[in-house]
Amino acid sequence: MATRTALTKQELIERAEALVPTLAARARQTEDARRLLPETVEDILAAGLNRIANPERYGGYGLDYDTVWEVGRTLGRGCGSTAWVYMVAQIHNWQVGASPEQAQEEYYASPDVWSSSAFAPTGTCERVDGGWLIHGRWPFSSGVDLSDWALFGAFVPERHGVLLLMVPRSDYEIEDDWYVSGLRGTGSKTVLVEQPTFVPEHRWVLASGGPQPAAREAHDRPSYGAPFMSLLPFTLVAPLVGMAEGMVEAFVDRGRTRRTMTGQPQAELVAQQLRVAEASARVDAAIKIARADIAELIERGGRGDEFTVEDRARFRRDHGFVARLCVEAANVVFDASGGNALYDSSAIQRFHRDIHAGSHQVALGWDAIAELYGRARFGLELAPGMW
Repeated sequence: MATRTALTKQELIERAEALVPTLAARARQTEDARRLLPETVEDILAAGLNRIANPERYGGYGLDYDTVWEVGRTLGRGCGSTAWVYMVAQIHNWQVGASPEQAQEEYYASPDVWSSSAFAPTGTCERVDGGWLIHGRWPFSSGVDLSDWALFGAFVPERHGVLLLMVPRSDYEIEDDWYVSGLRGTGSKTVLVEQPTFVPEHRWVLASGGPQPAAREAHDRPSYGAPFMSLLPFTLVAPLVGMAEGMVEAFVDRGRTRRTMTGQPQAELVAQQLRVAEASARVDAAIKIARADIAELIERGGRGDEFTVEDRARFRRDHGFVARLCVEAANVVFDASGGNALYDSSAIQRFHRDIHAGSHQVALGWDAIAELYGRARFGLELAPGMW
């Protein structure tokens, strides 16, 4: 492993904060490129932010998921696409810590590893001696252009569910089809495996499931003691919260300098003041809910507590509700931003589009999550799914 300097949670957050103005200045260019810019990747590497989720033996800092979340949220204040790709790559670096040891050795061969994924099992997977043969198309693989590995969702009958199979960059192609209305800079393109390709049976990553006590003990990381799907969706929540913060900040900065047609400072308009209060309250509530849940998952995971069905349903409810709060905050601000906010040069319209795009991720869909929670509270049978 390459040597590294021990960093604290606060130091890493401060490094992320220092990048926010640069990311904001690059946001439009990132969107036009439809992928992260090379200089942005270099900045993240130079700041050491990409190693936070690694287990300590593989170049990490001995920190846990709460640090990852705070850094991803902070980056989102500058550029939502950058934060989204960052968080996706980081959660993979966390997940692989619960994979077979041989898979970990291969994946973390470089501690600065990047990876993308496509959780939906849209390709085909056939069990063969020593592993699996896969081929097909996997869409929505965020950050695939800069990744060393891709994690493909595959239905594995002997595991009674979906695993993510680890495939190196040499074994897949990228279809340049990411022409979308929001989160354009994520480069969430379709990945192709055109010919049946062998994946050794040790190269798998959990997509869901309960606590992983072996990983918790091996890496001394409490979060591995939490159910996977209680924690994983907070990865997608972090960029949304950061973007909502950035959007409110942009709205306030704009109001400080602009005047109405009669020359009155916009900041003096009661309507503008009310919008700031309402939007910022939603953002603050979103932050508090996410932080409290993540802290609970890490604390209880470290103790080895049992997580009930109702516990898991509550965490899933909160994933969707925090995303909903971010969308509501964005709408409150955008509805009072006027015509000038429609220009491509406006951060307000970009945040608005990107927040809405991120909220459409299936893991954050409110209706299904709310139904799940309601059924759990009433003691009804729950359909199998992401909880």
